[in-house]
Amino acid sequence: MLKCLRRCHLAVVFASLMIAAFPSVTLANHSWNGYHWARSQNPINLTLGDNVSSAWDSYLTTASNDWTVSSVLNTTVVPGQAKGRNCRPDTGRIEVCNAAYGNNGWLGIAQIWVNGLHITKGSTRMNDTYMAVPPYNTAPWHRLVMCQEVGHTFGLDHQDEDFDNGNLGTCMDYTDDPDGPPSNEHPNQHDYDELEAIYAHLDGPTGRLTSPEPPAMNDIELSGPGQWGKLVKRSHDGQTGIYEADFGGGHKIFTFVIWANGQGDTRANGEKD
Repeated sequence: MLKCLRRCHLAVVFASLMIAAFPSVTLANHSWNGYHWARSQNPINLTLGDNVSSAWDSYLTTASNDWTVSSVLNTTVVPGQAKGRNCRPDTGRIEVCNAAYGNNGWLGIAQIWVNGLHITKGSTRMNDTYMAVPPYNTAPWHRLVMCQEVGHTFGLDHQDEDFDNGNLGTCMDYTDDPDGPPSNEHPNQHDYDELEAIYAHLDGPTGRLTSPEPPAMNDIELSGPGQWGKLVKRSHDGQTGIYEADFGGGHKIFTFVIWANGQGDTRANGEKD
């Protein structure tokens, strides 16, 4: 019995040391179904196409700098090449846009095109119809929305989706008080741990396709829920949602949405328009 107690005690101590030494083993849990950019080197280099106005430039730069703190990810802001108002990207690129998209209910959108588990391109849009007026026309709100939407294009989901919970100190957390305290305007260590878990392996060139994209993936209009496909996840209050448009053969477009207060989608999970 004494030997068993000693062995059990040592096992507990060892497990505690492992958790302390490798927190990402237990903390990393907000990947979006393992979707990630294929890569053949560490860190992966991703470009953020700057299609935003001067009012948003500093927030895009801050988000790029924040996410590049990750040991597995480098981002560079480059001139934008978005195709049209819907901020369509080319393969291998992330395009970042803002515009007055209208009274359609959403503050910000992130979209990723996937082939199997690989992200092939991404897009984010900030809606100035809401972001330019109270309560969203503040620096903390702009930093939160930009940071979160860009974070989605790397394969990150949210750490928490309950607006009533206290701030977690990360832009991947929903809140009605982005500057806190603690502030939800930047990534936190949990986000960097999750990125390390997502990008723990090397696989192939960035943006590699295992099969050609169906033409419909580039022809579809993406301006509203009617084109985003099936609602596959939402917060309990409907203020956030994730939509899936499935084109077959492992080709999908996912849309992550932050709705303005009181504008959320309250449909049941899985229900179509």
